Amino acid sequence: MTKIFDSATDCKLLYNSPVQNESALILLRSKLSAIAQRLGLSDQKRENMLLVASELVSNQVKHAGGRGLIQVWQQPGPTLDILALDYGPGITNLSQAEEDGYSSANTLGKGLGSIRRLSDESFVYTQQDNSGKSKKWSGTVFLSRFHPGSKKIDYDKDTNATRGRSAALEIGLFSRSLSDDRYNGDRIYLQKTGDTLRWLHLDGLGHGEQAQAATANLASHLSHCDTPASVLAAVDRQLKGTRGAVAIIGELGLTGKALNILGVGDMHAHVMDNEEMHNLSFAPGVLGKEHKNPAQFRFAFGKRCLMISASDGIRRNWDVSNFPGLFHQHPQLIAYTLGNIMGRISDDQSLCVASID
Repeated sequence: MTKIFDSATDCKLLYNSPVQNESALILLRSKLSAIAQRLGLSDQKRENMLLVASELVSNQVKHAGGRGLIQVWQQPGPTLDILALDYGPGITNLSQAEEDGYSSANTLGKGLGSIRRLSDESFVYTQQDNSGKSKKWSGTVFLSRFHPGSKKIDYDKDTNATRGRSAALEIGLFSRSLSDDRYNGDRIYLQKTGDTLRWLHLDGLGHGEQAQAATANLASHLSHCDTPASVLAAVDRQLKGTRGAVAIIGELGLTGKALNILGVGDMHAHVMDNEEMHNLSFAPGVLGKEHKNPAQFRFAFGKRCLMISASDGIRRNWDVSNFPGLFHQHPQLIAYTLGNIMGRISDDQSLCVASID
C-alpha cells in the first residue's frame, strides 16, 4: 500500500527563534547538531548545516536589523529544512548577491552562494520595500534543505526547476498549533501515487486535545474510497458524535492534467492555472454535524498548475500582487512564506501547497 503522510508526524516545527544578534546562533547550532544525529545525517551534512545556519544568521543581523526569525522543520522523507525569514528591505539584485565575492556590507561576500552549494536543495524569495505605496511585506526568505543519504539536487537558480528532469509533482506543508501547543486540530493527510496526489486537509472545531482527536485516524479513507467525494462522505460518517471538523479533499494528477477539489466549512483554497489565481470557498457547515452538499470544482490545466489549501488559521486577504513571483517558487517555500506572514496567532494554522510543472 502506498504510504500516507500525516502532518501530525511528518511535518514538525522543531525550532523557532527570533534573530536579533549573533548570539542566536549558539542555541541554533546546538539544536541542529542534535536533530542531525537523530535523523542519521552524515558528519559532512552536519557541518554543512552548521555553516548554512551561520550564514543565515549573519545575513539577518547585517541586513534585517534584528527583524528576522530562524526555524527548523522536519518534513516528509524525512527532510530537514532550515528556514530564515526576515522583515528587512529585501535584496535589490538577487543574482548579483549570489555571486562569490559580492557584498553590500563590506564582508567577504560568499554567503548566498555558499548556501546554495552547501544545501541539498535551496530556494530564496525576496521582495523589496515599497515605501510610499500600500504596505506590503518586504524582506527575504531562505530555505535550505537536507536529505539523509541523498545527493545534492541540481536546481536552476533562476527558475527553481530541477535541471534535466521532466515535469514533476512537488508538495509543501505548513502545520503549526496555537501557541505551539502539543495538540493541533489542523491535520493534512497526503497520498502520492505515481504522478497523482490525493490529499485530505482538516480543521477540527476549536483547538487543543479534542480538536486533534476529531481529525485523527482518518487516513485510511484516502486509500479505500474511489473518489474525492466518497472520501468526504466517509469522513462525515466517522466524525458523527465527535466535535466535528471542516475539510477540503482533492486530487491532482499530471497525466490527465486535472484537479478535482471539494470541501465543507470555513476553509479556503486557491488554484493558479498559468498566471490566473482562482479563489475557492466551500459549502457551509461542519462534517459530522450539519452541512450543505459540497459542490465539486474541476480544473483542466496546461503546462503548470499550483494548488493551495488552507485552514482558517491562515488569513485569506492576499492576492498574487501581495507576493509577486512567489507562486512560481517551490511549494515548500510558498507554504513557509504564507504560513509565517499570513498566519493568525489566535488559531491552529496549516497549508498544503502542490504544484505540477
